[in-house]
Amino acid sequence: MIGVLIGLAEGDPEIPERVGAFEMGLRDLGWVQGRNIHLHYRFAADIDRVQLLGKELLSVRPEVVVASSSFATAALLRETSTIPVVFVTASNPVDDGFVASLARPGGNATGFTGSIASMGGKWLELLKEIAPSVERVAIMFNPASAPSRGSYFLPPFEAAAASIGVKSLAMPVRSAADIEPAIAALGREPGGGLIVMPDNFTTINRGLIIAQAAQQRVPAIYSTPQVAADGGLIAYGADQIDLYRRTPFYVDRILKGAKPAELPVQSPAKFDLVINLKTAKALGLAVSPLMIARANEVIE
Repeated sequence: MIGVLIGLAEGDPEIPERVGAFEMGLRDLGWVQGRNIHLHYRFAADIDRVQLLGKELLSVRPEVVVASSSFATAALLRETSTIPVVFVTASNPVDDGFVASLARPGGNATGFTGSIASMGGKWLELLKEIAPSVERVAIMFNPASAPSRGSYFLPPFEAAAASIGVKSLAMPVRSAADIEPAIAALGREPGGGLIVMPDNFTTINRGLIIAQAAQQRVPAIYSTPQVAADGGLIAYGADQIDLYRRTPFYVDRILKGAKPAELPVQSPAKFDLVINLKTAKALGLAVSPLMIARANEVIE
């Protein structure tokens, strides 16, 4: 039996592709739902709910549990120190206490990171390239769910901002109600830009963030490539679907007797840059041919 805890609402439009990639990876390794494995899914889009469902999932004693994010991983590890947990997109598993080190996890968890700290600077560089007029850039995150309470990406972001003469701002938001006034304040004067840090809160509320950034005419960059397809200006980050497709490799190893403590945490293998030219046009931005040529996908 394999448990799967995904920190998104069951009706989230990203769920089918993620689940499909995970199950395809299992099938490629000979594991087929209903034949030689049973998959039990739970979906939750808030902290209290994910904790409850994590406990419920573990109560049936699965042989291994897959956690979609840091949000879900933390919930599971609060409940068990023995059942193997494979995380898909945890950003900072060492500082968040999931593993002792990337090379030697040492406990009952291992898996795949969804980003690296230096991306805090890379997002700023890309945002400045697509929107050269930005002078003040805020990085949005929820301290309750962001990697290391938001501090993981902040030093590279602040260093990059200092090097190119951009004012850096931390923008903690603790509820959906905080998003609109925060972006409105940023857009009150020309020259504002936004980086949306990867965490479950920003993923769940991505539609609201995209809409407010458009309304306030604030150029924004996101960490999940799929968000650009939803109307975001630009996105750069690990290929989430590739990570879900790779996760079954560790599930297979564990089902065959390997211990999570012995399986090193793996970094993303593929990064995608996606640009939405329709959103750029609406913001009055002219995207250079060179930047378009570098993109993995361009939405027109």
